[in-house]
Amino acid sequence: MKMTGQEVVSVYETMVGITDQMLDAATANDWDRMVELEQACADCVRRLKENEDAQPLAGQERLRKVNAIRRMLDADRQIRDLTTPWMARLSALISNTTTERRVARAYGV
Repeated sequence: MKMTGQEVVSVYETMVGITDQMLDAATANDWDRMVELEQACADCVRRLKENEDAQPLAGQERLRKVNAIRRMLDADRQIRDLTTPWMARLSALISNTTTERRVARAYGV
């Protein structure tokens, strides 16, 4: 079923709320919550993709969609600023653990 322009904008605005919650979760280092919220966001994207042959938005609906996208991109940038150092630390930990295992296997420890 095709969504109306208002319904499309509503999904985008829902995604803004989700990305704001993702930013809060990233700030709190609540990675489990981040995963849940990413799934909720993916569900919204799926709904939009199912409707991709709908008519383009115009007027206020288009402006609201553009504003929502800008807000999501801003939150995404802030999330990346928070997660990039964490991901680097995690990668280093994984690398160290893998190296330790290889050394242990090589020396029969």
